[in-house]
Amino acid sequence: MSARAGHDLSGIIKWCAREDWLPRVDAVMAEHFEPAMKAFGLDFQEIGEALGGTWAVTLWGCALEDFLTRRFGPGDENPVEVYLRHPGWKEPVTARTYMTALRTSLMSLYEASDIIPGQSFRARDLVRGGEPVLVSERTATRTLKTWDRIAARIVEHNGKMILAGGLLSFTLEASEGLFSRLRDHASDVGTKRRGGAGALKGWRGSEEDLRRAAPLFTAAWLFDVLPRTLRTDPPKLFNSDGDEILFHRVNFPLAEAASADAVATRLSQLADLRQASATFWNWLGNRSASGSMAKSGKGITFNSNMEDGSPVLGTIELNERFVLLEANSRARAQRGTAMLATALGGLVASPLTEIQTVEQLKAAPRRKPDDAAAMMPPEVEEKLVHEALDHHYRALLDEPTPMLGDVSPRAASRTARGHESLAVWLKHVENQLHVRDRNDPMATYDFTWLWRELNVAHLRN
Repeated sequence: MSARAGHDLSGIIKWCAREDWLPRVDAVMAEHFEPAMKAFGLDFQEIGEALGGTWAVTLWGCALEDFLTRRFGPGDENPVEVYLRHPGWKEPVTARTYMTALRTSLMSLYEASDIIPGQSFRARDLVRGGEPVLVSERTATRTLKTWDRIAARIVEHNGKMILAGGLLSFTLEASEGLFSRLRDHASDVGTKRRGGAGALKGWRGSEEDLRRAAPLFTAAWLFDVLPRTLRTDPPKLFNSDGDEILFHRVNFPLAEAASADAVATRLSQLADLRQASATFWNWLGNRSASGSMAKSGKGITFNSNMEDGSPVLGTIELNERFVLLEANSRARAQRGTAMLATALGGLVASPLTEIQTVEQLKAAPRRKPDDAAAMMPPEVEEKLVHEALDHHYRALLDEPTPMLGDVSPRAASRTARGHESLAVWLKHVENQLHVRDRNDPMATYDFTWLWRELNVAHLRN
């Protein structure tokens, strides 16, 4: 729990351990943790050990804050009200006002923007909607990224909106899981109220309904985090042919008398290659192969397709010294090597092959910039990086995108429903690019043009 000045809850925590209140605390804790404990066969201590760090304290704090909002028994007693009458009347004024604010607080899911590290950020309520609110916060703003999603309680204290102690960072997947639970909860309570502009579709609950839904936030977070934490071996990756992913780089050195133009001419004559630039080709397979199931019983199928659905089996790049074939399995590399050896006979020498597993690729250190790059003026480097990002994102505008229902962003921009999906997708794209080093040229990249290009700039808030 937070121990910032005026936020010390140690007194009420100790008081809640009394015999008349402890069973009620335990009951609320059970609402938060029993679904995950039963699903994963763990007790609370084992969950804390699996998560590591201070996550057990954070989760317990989320449940305690929920407990402080509840009312119990025939007298409809609230623990904060009872405690502040006695013995909490001795608490400092700031602590009393903070507890009072917690008493009526609500857990919700917020989207962060306009972050000023060490000072503040704006939080948009993704459940109830409405305009973003300015939140004064020192610690969390040092690690928050634009469009991050956090489950938290925002309370007014000493004239400012602040975060309470329990805060959970939500992935996009965890958010969808939470939204599904909240929609079911709203259906169960049977209310007819609606939130403000931008409210979660399907949520018709009142503030009291959202207050009672607090355990759903803990459950959704745990059901997203624990499977990844408890997995000892990463899932195997397969391509659309059912072959396990194993990255191959096959280098064909150009023969001494061969020219790059002669090689390009022969490559352009291959029916299975689709030229993307003067020196780059995509090697395509039959459309029927795309999306086929992996041959192994367990794993994740990794597909890379062109806009027309043709699976990309590999890529071929040409420069003045060699032809480079890249493929993501042994079988594809062998097929591609045979194809190029036949097509480029007399123009290339025997190939050299480099193989990397997924784990080796992730662990490989980044290549150090060469001397020319190191001498490049920052403004020139920034311009080149921004131009590359412009090219990358412009190409995405016409590519089928799973988050948009496998339609392209440009196609999605033609409908009102597509606009809403585009806003979520664009925020996800921005959030994933975020770079903490402010001197990195990617840190200054401006996504505004993308929002304008897709006619959704009005949704960027």
